[in-house]
Amino acid sequence: MASFQTSTCEFEVPDELLIAQVMQIHASICKLESLRPSKQVNTLFTQLVNLCTLPSSIDITNLPSEVQLMRESLIKLCGHAEGLLELKFANFLVNIQQPLDHLNVFPYYGNYVKLASLEHRILSDNGVVHPKRVAFVGSGPMPLTSFVLATDHMPRTHFVNFDIDESANNVARQIVASDDELESRMKFETCDIMEVKDKLGEFDCIFLAALVGMDKKEKIKIVAHVRKYMKAGGVLLIRSANGARGFLYPVIDENDLVGFELLSVFHPTDDVINSVILVRKPIA
Repeated sequence: MASFQTSTCEFEVPDELLIAQVMQIHASICKLESLRPSKQVNTLFTQLVNLCTLPSSIDITNLPSEVQLMRESLIKLCGHAEGLLELKFANFLVNIQQPLDHLNVFPYYGNYVKLASLEHRILSDNGVVHPKRVAFVGSGPMPLTSFVLATDHMPRTHFVNFDIDESANNVARQIVASDDELESRMKFETCDIMEVKDKLGEFDCIFLAALVGMDKKEKIKIVAHVRKYMKAGGVLLIRSANGARGFLYPVIDENDLVGFELLSVFHPTDDVINSVILVRKPIA
Protein backbone atom coordinates (compact mmCIF):
# COMPACT_ATOMS: atom_id res chain seq x y z
CA MET A 1 0.00 0.00 0.00
CA ALA A 2 1.35 3.43 -0.95
CA SER A 3 0.94 6.39 1.38
CA PHE A 4 1.53 10.00 0.34
CA GLN A 5 2.12 13.21 2.27
CA THR A 6 2.67 16.61 0.70
CA SER A 7 4.26 18.89 3.27
CA THR A 8 4.55 19.34 7.01
CA CYS A 9 4.25 22.28 9.35
CA GLU A 10 5.10 22.36 13.04
CA PHE A 11 2.33 24.72 14.11
CA GLU A 12 -1.05 23.18 14.82
CA VAL A 13 -4.29 24.99 15.62
CA PRO A 14 -5.56 23.99 19.10
CA ASP A 15 -8.79 21.95 18.89
CA GLU A 16 -10.76 24.33 21.11
CA LEU A 17 -9.85 27.37 19.01
CA LEU A 18 -10.60 25.56 15.76
CA ILE A 19 -14.01 24.37 16.96
CA ALA A 20 -14.95 27.80 18.31
CA GLN A 21 -14.07 29.53 15.03
CA VAL A 22 -15.81 26.90 12.89
CA MET A 23 -18.95 27.23 15.02
CA GLN A 24 -18.82 31.01 14.66
CA ILE A 25 -18.61 30.76 10.86
CA HIS A 26 -21.41 28.16 10.84
CA ALA A 27 -23.63 30.55 12.82
CA SER A 28 -22.91 33.33 10.30
CA ILE A 29 -23.67 31.05 7.33
CA CYS A 30 -26.97 30.01 8.93
CA LYS A 31 -28.02 33.67 9.02
CA LEU A 32 -27.56 34.16 5.28
CA GLU A 33 -30.73 34.60 3.22
CA SER A 34 -29.25 32.60 0.35
CA LEU A 35 -26.19 30.45 -0.35
CA ARG A 36 -25.97 31.66 -3.95
CA PRO A 37 -22.54 33.12 -4.76
CA SER A 38 -22.16 36.65 -3.41
CA LYS A 39 -19.44 38.63 -1.71
CA GLN A 40 -20.71 37.68 1.75
CA VAL A 41 -21.17 33.98 0.89
CA ASN A 42 -17.78 33.77 -0.81
CA THR A 43 -16.03 35.49 2.12
CA LEU A 44 -17.53 33.16 4.74
CA PHE A 45 -16.77 29.96 2.84
CA THR A 46 -13.25 31.15 1.98
CA GLN A 47 -12.66 31.81 5.69
CA LEU A 48 -13.98 28.34 6.50
CA VAL A 49 -11.79 26.59 3.92
CA ASN A 50 -8.70 28.53 5.01
CA LEU A 51 -9.38 27.63 8.64
CA CYS A 52 -9.96 23.93 7.95
CA THR A 53 -6.79 23.56 5.87
CA LEU A 54 -4.52 24.85 8.64
CA PRO A 55 -2.40 22.14 10.29
CA SER A 56 -4.50 20.39 12.93
CA SER A 57 -4.57 17.06 14.75
CA ILE A 58 -8.29 17.22 15.60
CA ASP A 59 -10.14 13.89 15.75
CA ILE A 60 -13.49 14.40 14.00
CA THR A 61 -14.82 11.12 15.41
CA ASN A 62 -14.34 12.34 18.97
CA LEU A 63 -16.32 15.60 18.94
CA PRO A 64 -18.97 16.51 21.55
CA SER A 65 -22.49 15.73 20.32
CA GLU A 66 -23.46 19.39 19.78
CA VAL A 67 -20.31 19.96 17.69
CA GLN A 68 -21.04 16.80 15.69
CA LEU A 69 -24.56 18.08 14.93
CA MET A 70 -23.11 21.43 13.84
CA ARG A 71 -20.62 19.59 11.61
CA GLU A 72 -23.40 17.59 9.93
CA SER A 73 -25.30 20.82 9.27
CA LEU A 74 -22.16 22.53 7.96
CA ILE A 75 -21.37 19.73 5.49
CA LYS A 76 -24.87 20.05 4.02
CA LEU A 77 -24.53 23.83 3.78
CA CYS A 78 -21.12 23.46 2.11
CA GLY A 79 -22.55 20.95 -0.36
CA HIS A 80 -25.47 23.22 -1.22
CA ALA A 81 -23.23 26.26 -1.66
CA GLU A 82 -20.74 24.29 -3.77
CA GLY A 83 -23.55 23.12 -6.05
CA LEU A 84 -24.83 26.67 -6.54
CA LEU A 85 -21.31 27.94 -7.26
CA GLU A 86 -20.73 25.24 -9.87
CA LEU A 87 -24.11 25.90 -11.46
CA LYS A 88 -23.41 29.62 -11.76
CA PHE A 89 -20.13 29.10 -13.60
CA ALA A 90 -21.47 26.21 -15.69
CA ASN A 91 -24.34 28.42 -16.91
CA PHE A 92 -21.81 31.14 -17.71
CA LEU A 93 -19.62 28.73 -19.70
CA VAL A 94 -22.44 27.37 -21.89
CA ASN A 95 -23.09 30.90 -23.11
CA ILE A 96 -19.59 31.53 -24.43
CA GLN A 97 -17.67 30.04 -27.34
CA GLN A 98 -15.29 27.15 -26.64
CA PRO A 99 -16.28 26.80 -22.95
CA LEU A 100 -13.72 24.03 -22.37
CA ASP A 101 -10.97 26.56 -23.07
CA HIS A 102 -12.21 28.75 -20.22
CA LEU A 103 -12.68 26.30 -17.34
CA ASN A 104 -10.13 28.31 -15.36
CA VAL A 105 -12.76 30.99 -14.69
CA PHE A 106 -14.03 28.65 -11.96
CA PRO A 107 -12.46 29.83 -8.68
CA TYR A 108 -11.25 26.38 -7.57
CA TYR A 109 -10.19 25.11 -10.99
CA GLY A 110 -6.54 24.93 -9.92
CA ASN A 111 -7.46 22.65 -7.01
CA TYR A 112 -9.30 20.27 -9.36
CA VAL A 113 -6.33 20.17 -11.74
CA LYS A 114 -4.01 19.39 -8.84
CA LEU A 115 -6.31 16.74 -7.37
CA ALA A 116 -7.02 15.07 -10.72
CA SER A 117 -3.29 14.93 -11.49
CA LEU A 118 -2.63 13.41 -8.10
CA GLU A 119 -5.40 10.85 -8.54
CA HIS A 120 -4.06 9.91 -11.96
CA ARG A 121 -0.61 9.37 -10.45
CA ILE A 122 -2.06 7.19 -7.67
CA LEU A 123 -3.99 5.14 -10.26
CA SER A 124 -0.90 4.77 -12.46
CA ASP A 125 1.25 3.74 -9.49
CA ASN A 126 -1.26 0.98 -8.82
CA GLY A 127 -1.38 -0.37 -12.36
CA VAL A 128 -4.43 1.54 -13.64
CA VAL A 129 -2.67 3.24 -16.56
CA HIS A 130 -5.08 3.36 -19.52
CA PRO A 131 -8.54 2.36 -18.27
CA LYS A 132 -11.02 1.80 -21.09
CA ARG A 133 -14.07 2.95 -19.15
CA VAL A 134 -14.30 5.21 -16.09
CA ALA A 135 -17.38 6.17 -14.09
CA PHE A 136 -17.63 9.32 -12.03
CA VAL A 137 -20.44 9.21 -9.46
CA GLY A 138 -21.71 12.65 -8.38
CA SER A 139 -20.36 14.67 -11.30
CA GLY A 140 -22.54 17.80 -10.97
CA PRO A 141 -22.97 20.63 -13.48
CA MET A 142 -19.19 21.19 -13.73
CA PRO A 143 -17.56 17.73 -13.93
CA LEU A 144 -14.08 19.21 -13.81
CA THR A 145 -12.33 16.00 -12.75
CA SER A 146 -13.73 14.15 -15.76
CA PHE A 147 -12.78 17.04 -18.06
CA VAL A 148 -9.21 17.23 -16.74
CA LEU A 149 -8.66 13.47 -16.73
CA ALA A 150 -10.17 13.00 -20.20
CA THR A 151 -8.18 15.79 -21.83
CA ASP A 152 -4.85 15.76 -19.92
CA HIS A 153 -4.37 12.22 -18.63
CA MET A 154 -6.67 9.66 -20.27
CA PRO A 155 -7.06 10.68 -23.93
CA ARG A 156 -8.56 7.35 -25.04
CA THR A 157 -10.75 6.59 -22.01
CA HIS A 158 -14.54 6.70 -22.17
CA PHE A 159 -16.28 8.39 -19.23
CA VAL A 160 -19.79 8.03 -17.86
CA ASN A 161 -20.82 10.70 -15.37
CA PHE A 162 -23.63 9.77 -13.00
CA ASP A 163 -25.61 12.44 -11.19
CA ILE A 164 -29.02 12.44 -9.53
CA ASP A 165 -29.85 15.93 -10.89
CA GLU A 166 -30.98 16.08 -14.52
CA SER A 167 -30.57 19.88 -14.67
CA ALA A 168 -26.91 19.50 -13.64
CA ASN A 169 -26.36 16.88 -16.34
CA ASN A 170 -28.05 19.05 -18.98
CA VAL A 171 -25.65 21.93 -18.35
CA ALA A 172 -22.64 19.60 -18.31
CA ARG A 173 -23.77 18.07 -21.63
CA GLN A 174 -23.90 21.52 -23.20
CA ILE A 175 -20.33 22.25 -22.12
CA VAL A 176 -19.06 18.95 -23.59
CA ALA A 177 -21.08 19.42 -26.80
CA SER A 178 -18.64 22.16 -27.82
CA ASP A 179 -15.93 19.51 -28.42
CA ASP A 180 -16.84 16.65 -30.78
CA GLU A 181 -13.95 14.43 -29.74
CA LEU A 182 -14.63 14.77 -26.02
CA GLU A 183 -18.38 14.39 -26.54
CA SER A 184 -17.75 11.06 -28.27
CA ARG A 185 -16.02 9.78 -25.10
CA MET A 186 -18.18 11.34 -22.40
CA LYS A 187 -21.77 10.50 -21.44
CA PHE A 188 -24.08 11.66 -18.66
CA GLU A 189 -26.69 9.57 -16.90
CA THR A 190 -29.30 10.87 -14.46
CA CYS A 191 -30.02 8.37 -11.70
CA ASP A 192 -29.64 7.44 -8.06
CA ILE A 193 -26.47 5.34 -8.00
CA MET A 194 -28.21 2.93 -5.59
CA GLU A 195 -30.47 1.97 -8.51
CA VAL A 196 -27.58 1.28 -10.89
CA LYS A 197 -26.58 -2.39 -10.83
CA ASP A 198 -25.20 -4.42 -13.74
CA LYS A 199 -23.93 -1.30 -15.54
CA LEU A 200 -21.40 -0.76 -12.73
CA GLY A 201 -19.66 -3.94 -13.91
CA GLU A 202 -18.62 -2.22 -17.15
CA PHE A 203 -16.03 0.07 -15.57
CA ASP A 204 -12.33 -0.46 -14.89
CA CYS A 205 -12.33 2.44 -12.45
CA ILE A 206 -15.11 4.18 -10.50
CA PHE A 207 -14.72 7.57 -8.81
CA LEU A 208 -16.97 8.42 -5.85
CA ALA A 209 -17.29 12.18 -5.32
CA ALA A 210 -16.86 13.57 -1.81
CA LEU A 211 -20.50 14.67 -1.51
CA VAL A 212 -22.06 11.37 -2.59
CA GLY A 213 -23.36 10.14 0.76
CA MET A 214 -23.70 13.10 3.11
CA ASP A 215 -22.70 11.15 6.21
CA LYS A 216 -20.61 8.07 6.97
CA LYS A 217 -23.57 5.68 7.27
CA GLU A 218 -24.99 6.68 3.88
CA LYS A 219 -21.56 6.65 2.21
CA ILE A 220 -20.75 3.15 3.53
CA LYS A 221 -24.12 1.95 2.16
CA ILE A 222 -23.29 3.39 -1.27
CA VAL A 223 -19.77 1.93 -1.25
CA ALA A 224 -21.18 -1.52 -0.37
CA HIS A 225 -23.66 -1.25 -3.26
CA VAL A 226 -20.91 -0.26 -5.71
CA ARG A 227 -18.70 -3.10 -4.48
CA LYS A 228 -21.49 -5.63 -5.03
CA TYR A 229 -21.99 -4.74 -8.69
CA MET A 230 -18.57 -3.48 -9.86
CA LYS A 231 -16.29 -5.89 -11.72
CA ALA A 232 -13.84 -8.09 -9.85
CA GLY A 233 -10.39 -6.57 -10.20
CA GLY A 234 -11.85 -3.11 -10.78
CA VAL A 235 -10.79 -0.16 -8.62
CA LEU A 236 -12.84 2.33 -6.63
CA LEU A 237 -11.41 5.77 -5.88
CA ILE A 238 -13.18 7.41 -2.95
CA ARG A 239 -12.82 11.05 -2.00
CA SER A 240 -12.95 11.64 1.72
CA ALA A 241 -11.61 14.17 4.23
CA ASN A 242 -9.13 14.07 7.07
CA GLY A 243 -8.74 16.07 10.27
CA ALA A 244 -10.29 19.54 10.20
CA ARG A 245 -11.23 19.08 6.55
CA GLY A 246 -13.92 16.78 7.97
CA PHE A 247 -15.91 19.93 8.78
CA LEU A 248 -16.26 20.45 5.01
CA TYR A 249 -16.87 16.92 3.70
CA PRO A 250 -18.05 13.53 4.98
CA VAL A 251 -15.31 11.25 6.27
CA ILE A 252 -14.81 7.62 5.37
CA ASP A 253 -11.62 5.72 6.14
CA GLU A 254 -9.98 2.43 5.24
CA ASN A 255 -11.59 0.64 8.19
CA ASP A 256 -15.02 1.29 6.64
CA LEU A 257 -14.14 -0.44 3.36
CA VAL A 258 -14.91 -4.06 4.15
CA GLY A 259 -14.31 -6.55 1.35
CA PHE A 260 -11.83 -4.41 -0.59
CA GLU A 261 -8.08 -4.62 -1.05
CA LEU A 262 -6.58 -1.33 0.14
CA LEU A 263 -4.15 0.08 -2.43
CA SER A 264 -3.41 3.67 -1.42
CA VAL A 265 -4.34 6.43 1.04
CA PHE A 266 -3.53 10.10 0.51
CA HIS A 267 -4.15 12.90 3.03
CA PRO A 268 -3.28 16.40 1.75
CA THR A 269 -1.56 19.01 3.87
CA ASP A 270 -1.68 21.84 1.30
CA ASP A 271 -4.64 23.63 -0.31
CA VAL A 272 -6.10 20.39 -1.70
CA ILE A 273 -9.15 19.55 0.41
CA ASN A 274 -10.03 15.94 -0.27
CA SER A 275 -8.30 12.81 0.90
CA VAL A 276 -8.13 10.00 -1.62
CA ILE A 277 -8.57 6.30 -0.87
CA LEU A 278 -7.98 3.76 -3.63
CA VAL A 279 -9.30 0.21 -3.21
CA ARG A 280 -9.68 -2.84 -5.45
CA LYS A 281 -12.43 -5.42 -5.53
CA PRO A 282 -10.60 -8.73 -5.16
CA ILE A 283 -10.78 -11.30 -7.93
CA ALA A 284 -12.63 -14.27 -6.47
